[in-house]
Amino acid sequence: QVQLAESGGGLVQAGGSLRLSCAASGRTFSNYAMGWFRQAPGKEREFVAAISFSGRNTYYANSVKGRFTISRDNAKNTVYLQMNSLQPDDTAVYHCAADSSSYFSSHSTTSSEYDYWGQGTQVTVSS
Repeated sequence: QVQLAESGGGLVQAGGSLRLSCAASGRTFSNYAMGWFRQAPGKEREFVAAISFSGRNTYYANSVKGRFTISRDNAKNTVYLQMNSLQPDDTAVYHCAADSSSYFSSHSTTSSEYDYWGQGTQVTVSS
């Protein structure tokens, strides 16, 4: 069992930046690939970014590539999402998730791969 807790959301103007954090507790953090997903009102949950066990490999949604950076610190049991050049379309609840499978691949961009989810943190970008 892994517990995940996101933080760092808030209200920011377009063009601004935020850094989300997701603290994990429970099992060995480095055994899990980690992902960030978001859900805007009235929309489906969508993939944002994913990172492998060591942090060496990452995937990004096309909509955030070049603006967002996912990273992790296994010593601190934390995964981060640095979000730059934020736009109103980035407004959503952002969730981190942990994948207990033993591989990291393009499947790590789908929410069904993930076993544990945080409650989410609200990000609102004003125009």
